[in-house]
Amino acid sequence: MISQTLTFAKHRTPNSVRVAARWAMLETRNATSRLTLPVVERCDYDNVYHCTVRKTGSQWVKSLLSDPVVYRHSGLLLFDQRINRKRWPHAVPTSRVVSSLFISRDGFNAIPKPDKYRAFFVMRDPRDIIVSGYFSWRNSHTPMGDVLRHRKVLQETPKKEGLLYVVNHMAKSKLFASIKSWAVAPSVETVRLFRYEDLVGARQTDEVDQLLRHCGIVLPPAQLTALLDRHDFSRMRKKRREAGPTAHYRKGKAGDWLNHFDDDIYEAFAKATGNLVELCGYPSREEALRTRDAAE
Repeated sequence: MISQTLTFAKHRTPNSVRVAARWAMLETRNATSRLTLPVVERCDYDNVYHCTVRKTGSQWVKSLLSDPVVYRHSGLLLFDQRINRKRWPHAVPTSRVVSSLFISRDGFNAIPKPDKYRAFFVMRDPRDIIVSGYFSWRNSHTPMGDVLRHRKVLQETPKKEGLLYVVNHMAKSKLFASIKSWAVAPSVETVRLFRYEDLVGARQTDEVDQLLRHCGIVLPPAQLTALLDRHDFSRMRKKRREAGPTAHYRKGKAGDWLNHFDDDIYEAFAKATGNLVELCGYPSREEALRTRDAAE
């Protein structure tokens, strides 16, 4: 009951109040970490940048990067640009993990950065992003920004038309263009691309270890296992379900788009995204259907 009450109140608190509260909580947490957690190993890089688009597990990745064990093995504190807008991007302190940046590759290249940094971009099958965005806007996302406007449209519209609405909006907001900008950018040592599906999949431990090592963060195997257990998706989902119907929760299963796209939706998606699926290395519609049919 308490969890449901807190979630209900959070979703009805003005955005400015939520931002101020998040800023106070973040500053308190960072100060506590500096005072109480000894750093056993310093990261070689001044800053780390977590770049992505929406609906790619950004809050989960952020929770990993801001865990105390990551601080102890890196000395990097969290910098959330959403709640530090007055300091972003020209006054980011050093020794920070900047997360999450919803930004194109050109946008990232343009921001000032220290000489020693690492960055990574988390992508996801854009078809699953559409489905996740649809259910999030329609049912569960905190009512901030233009969420309520989208929610009204989607709750008054049949699902097919709602999914077409989401495809159109994401195209207009350049979400697909942002993914493409990272997918086609020249490979450089400082930046690496990771897939959401790999970070939460069967080889999660190896994938997250590679992500952290790219950022100059090395966790002992037992501590990495404990970190992933603390932030286990199934536990997070259970907690959010218990918070009630306003909890921001979906299963996030890879390939879920197959259960929601018909020919018309896929045609609109293909028109909006071109060869994005191929560029990102995800299976075509035909390949995905063959794989599903073979498994049934």
